[in-house]
Parts: sequence; C-alpha cells; structure tokens
Amino acid sequence: MKPRTGWFRDGCCRTDEQDRGSHVVCVQVTADFLRFSKERGNDLSTPIAAVRFPGLKPGDRWCLVAARWAEAYAAGSAPMVVLGATHEAALRHAKLEELLAHAVDAIES
Repeated sequence: MKPRTGWFRDGCCRTDEQDRGSHVVCVQVTADFLRFSKERGNDLSTPIAAVRFPGLKPGDRWCLVAARWAEAYAAGSAPMVVLGATHEAALRHAKLEELLAHAVDAIES
C-alpha cells in the first residue's frame, strides 16, 4: 500500500477487462529497472502530486504491466518478482521459468 499500487489501487496485482495494460506482475523495483522504464517513456521514479503518485525508489514493490516486465526481461533489466503477489495472468506475457528466475520469494508446490 506504500506506494499504493495495483490496477484498483488496493495493493493487489489483480486485473479485470478494463485493465488494458494487465498490471499483474508484482515487482521489487531496482535502480536499473527504473532507468530502463524511464528510457522507454514511463518515468516511474518522478513524483506526480496531481495523482498522489510519490514516485518509486529501489526496493519499492509495484504492480507492473506484464508486457513491460517481459520487455525489461528481454533487455536484461527485469526487476525482481514477488511471485506470491503476482497474478497468473502474467503467464500470458512471460514464461514461468523467467518469473521464477527473478523471484524474491519461493512458491510452494
């Protein structure tokens, strides 16, 4: 909840048909990823007071657009993934093996 994240801004990486970006990958952002995202036109580090967005800093957790995570993965700049908070819809954009390789938490079988 700090920063308030998720498509519904309820702290959960869940989605619905209105969420065209599919904000379903819970990530722990890094400086490298924030730089990458800014270079791609999505500045997540600069605060935007008008929408109460504090700007992200390394270590923050954020519900990221699944396609952006896959793009960052392909470029070698993918942030770490919190699997326990990532929605299964992320698998439409990334392979489970890729997400597992960047996991900060373990999944139980």
